[in-house]
Amino acid sequence: MDQPEPCDAPSTQKEYTMNKGRTLLTGALVGAFAGLIAAMLLNRRAEKNESETALTAGEGLKLGMLVFGLLRAIASLGDEK
Repeated sequence: MDQPEPCDAPSTQKEYTMNKGRTLLTGALVGAFAGLIAAMLLNRRAEKNESETALTAGEGLKLGMLVFGLLRAIASLGDEK
């Protein structure tokens, strides 16, 4: 019969684990880079306005909603309807 050999399963699991690790590492690096750019932009804005680096409650809420929307969009990638 056409049964896969037992040694094929660990290789598939190993490839899945390696791909999962690469995805997590890539996501962490992209997130850190995006955070660094955001902090640089906030500092630039504070220097331009000659004020301290701070977000108002409204700006924080807007950013939170934008990040939540972005995460929802990323989570739905690959979903077929």
